[in-house]
Amino acid sequence: MNLISILLATALQFSSPVNDKITLAGNFGEPRPHHFHGGIDVRTGMSVGKPIFAIADGYVSRITVGLYGFGNALYITHPDGHSSVYCHLNGFVPSIRVKLSNYRKKNGQPDELAEWRKSPQVPADVYFRPNEIPVSRGQLVAVSGNTGSSMAPHLHLEVHDTQDWAMRDPLTYVSQYLTDTTPPQAHAFMAYPQAGEGIFNGSSKPQNYGFGSNHLERVFYAWGKVGFGLWANDYMEGTFHHYGIHHTELLIDGVTIFESIVDSIPASMNRQVNSWGDYLHWRHQNVWYMKSFVEPGCQLPLFKVNEERGIYDFNQEKEYSVEYRLTDAFGNQSVYSFRVVGRREQIPQPEPLNARWLLKWDRVNNIQFPGMHLTLGKHLLGRDVVLQPLVTRQPSSLSDAYRLAPESMPVFDWAELRIRLNHEPSDTTKICIIGGIHEYPAIVRNGWAIAKIRDLGDTFEVGYPSE
Repeated sequence: MNLISILLATALQFSSPVNDKITLAGNFGEPRPHHFHGGIDVRTGMSVGKPIFAIADGYVSRITVGLYGFGNALYITHPDGHSSVYCHLNGFVPSIRVKLSNYRKKNGQPDELAEWRKSPQVPADVYFRPNEIPVSRGQLVAVSGNTGSSMAPHLHLEVHDTQDWAMRDPLTYVSQYLTDTTPPQAHAFMAYPQAGEGIFNGSSKPQNYGFGSNHLERVFYAWGKVGFGLWANDYMEGTFHHYGIHHTELLIDGVTIFESIVDSIPASMNRQVNSWGDYLHWRHQNVWYMKSFVEPGCQLPLFKVNEERGIYDFNQEKEYSVEYRLTDAFGNQSVYSFRVVGRREQIPQPEPLNARWLLKWDRVNNIQFPGMHLTLGKHLLGRDVVLQPLVTRQPSSLSDAYRLAPESMPVFDWAELRIRLNHEPSDTTKICIIGGIHEYPAIVRNGWAIAKIRDLGDTFEVGYPSE
């Protein structure tokens, strides 16, 4: 940054993106399948056409239409090193529409917005230089809408680090325009005895218990290493919406063993939400238990943990005090507690893992059997997992079918899957590898179809995309 930029950044002030009191339909960092909610959803009274304002000085650096589920979206770059993004818009103010049209004509390119209006499948992605569309804090830039992947009219507002595009919590900048005196609420906790190392209430399996009150009178029993997880939501007055937890702290006998603060998430780590949250429980029950321990392959920079990554070793025959402290972005806090008695017990030992189908989180994995080859890079899993492969012969089809796991098993990034063809396809340019509802574009090389996949839990075969 030069001196002028530093001075501007130091003096930068923020204002509300709407002219009404801000109420939220969603907050930053809420767990979703395969991603965190990357911004805040500002309610617009279920109406389209509400004025949207720049939250700080800067310049319009980008406009997209029909990308990322954002519908019509406006990007503003600010001199403090951040960018704000305004999504699901119904349209832009005339001065910006004119600049956009002139920019396209000047560069000999079609008016993509006009084309998109005719056919929403045609996206637009236009960048602007810093001196082309300057804006001031509080300046009208757009009107709200319901475009893109939006279930109801609202403004989805994101703030990013301009350089690396890490997601920041917009409430850091606009919280003064909200009122919230309601603390978070915990609904239940989950105990996760570690396989072969711990037992909880006589079982080595995960088990959950509801919070009927802030302090449970019931006494629990444990021996060995146990992790915990929490189902909790934040709330605000004046709305029935619920939100993710900003700050979670787990203490045992007054010592913090796990702490999470959801204020900044690297864009490249979005899918690691499936590791922090109990993804399989969400799949079955549609409820997120967020683990109060960190799987070895999870690299999210949101945590402070003890030497055991938040796992606790109940190795003394005594009573332990377990306490959760939940705090929202406005400082409202709630506390939940229960007691665990250390009781010496025999810890069941799990069946040995099938090393042939074992995927290690910290190494490159190559799994193959006749007609199929999976390559999974290291650090793409939260922990070690074991596949349960099954092959279905299909001589008359383009390929046999290969099941790798009986249910969804997402990975953090793309893995390479190769499937051998049973016969030469009529059109190699349209070949894909089909896994459940997913169709992964594939190339054909030396009799094999090769594609990138991000979930190991489908049954895969080679085919043509659906029309």
